[in-house]
Amino acid sequence: MRNSPKFLLFLLLFSFLKITAQGDLMVMPKRVIFDGSDRSKEVNIANTGTDTATYAISFIQYKMAEDGNFIQIEEPEEGQRFASDYLRYYPRRVSLAPNEAQTIRLQLSKTGEMTEGEYRSHLYFRAVEKQTALAKEDLQKEEDGISINIRTVFGISIPVIVRRGSTAAEVELKNLQLKVEESPLLSLDIFRSGNQSVYGNFTVTYKAKGQPEVVIGKVNGISVYTPNEKRHFIFPLQTVENIDFTKGSIEVHYEDIKAKASATATLELN
Repeated sequence: MRNSPKFLLFLLLFSFLKITAQGDLMVMPKRVIFDGSDRSKEVNIANTGTDTATYAISFIQYKMAEDGNFIQIEEPEEGQRFASDYLRYYPRRVSLAPNEAQTIRLQLSKTGEMTEGEYRSHLYFRAVEKQTALAKEDLQKEEDGISINIRTVFGISIPVIVRRGSTAAEVELKNLQLKVEESPLLSLDIFRSGNQSVYGNFTVTYKAKGQPEVVIGKVNGISVYTPNEKRHFIFPLQTVENIDFTKGSIEVHYEDIKAKASATATLELN
């Protein structure tokens, strides 16, 4: 998929589907899941910049910290399994002119060696820096000292998850706290159990006697990856006229439709 008409179609799809983007690279979808009888998947990337760009494609491994940040690792944590051992992908390096797109194909292999549960790795797209020659005068200026040249290399990754056999998850919401300073902030803990990750959406509703219910917060795409059992999450709530955070209650609902996992918790403000 490397010509202008298809690129325009690609951008149209981006406007409707879930994507992730950094710099001049767009990637769709932003998560890949092999489930059931799935044997192959496709990931589409597009260069929206004004210069030709080259990207190296590889797998990297992450663990999720309790605050939701990712930490790169080389060996799996206890209870964690890497998906990259069972995946083939091509191409592994692409050069895209402005407004060009490319399909990356993923294929599942060696499934007979897999046991029941969930495997995860992250497909990483790294911009390859253009090599430039140093000017002679620059070398002369640096004869008597050390020159440090720091350049930013853009990269973006998406999780690739493989599920084998029977997998399921349950979630609970605990330790709800509200801080009202310049703007209201809600904090809570998400507890996950089972052998499957969750990836769901939050809806926060304010309730008070004699008043209509008001949705004061929505956050989509919040995950807790295996083997983590807990994630701490903080997000701002909307400030709505006639809402008094010293009375009434806040209802928080989290739902992962695909995992069929949901949870609701209430914080009394009285």
